[in-house]
Formats: sequence, C-alpha cells, structure tokens
Amino acid sequence: MPDAVVDASAVAAVAFGEPEGPVLAQRLAGATLSAPALLWFELANVCLTKIRRHPDDADALRDALRYARSLSIHIHDVDPLAAVAVAEETGLSAYDASYLWLARELHCELVTLDEKLAAAQ
Repeated sequence: MPDAVVDASAVAAVAFGEPEGPVLAQRLAGATLSAPALLWFELANVCLTKIRRHPDDADALRDALRYARSLSIHIHDVDPLAAVAVAEETGLSAYDASYLWLARELHCELVTLDEKLAAAQ
C-alpha cells in the first residue's frame, strides 16, 4: 500500500483487536502512515470508553493503547482554519475533517472505518 492517513477508527480496530483489525493490519503493512496529533487523544478516549465498559480488562486495554503508540505513525500539525473549511464543505466534524484535510494535503488515501468520513473523500 502507498502512503496513507489513518484515523482513530482504523488504528483502534488494529490496536484493540476489533473484528476489522487483522484485515486492516494486513492492508496497512509496509505503508508510511500519517495522522493529525488528534489521533492520540481520540485513541485515549476509545481506551477510556472501553475501560468504563469493561473495568476488569483495564490493564489489557491500556496495553492496547501502548501498542497503538508504538506503531510507526507520522504525526502532523493540521491548520485549524483549513479543517473548519473542510468541515463546512463536507458536513463532517472538525475532528474528522482534520484527517481528510491531511490526506488531501499529503495526496494520499485516508483509511477509516467511519462511513461518513469515507464517503467525504
């Protein structure tokens, strides 16, 4: 796969062992991955949500977040005004628009499990 921007849904699927994870991991193997810095906060929120639902799995869930942090993902700054412009154009949240803006800026594919974000590409 060529270079790709990955969003939190894609990385979470891989890191937290969600059903789509193995297919995505294979698809992303060998690619140069990029994301906005927002990625880590979104993944932290995924981890926290899962811990609240499954407190007995808290240690394993924190390990999954650590694993996500170990992945080779290049973090980029996103111009907030550009993200707002993309959000206005597409109807996405500014958060989701930041991933789309970065993919456009880097001229690469956006890998996401979010249907609305995928449709906006």
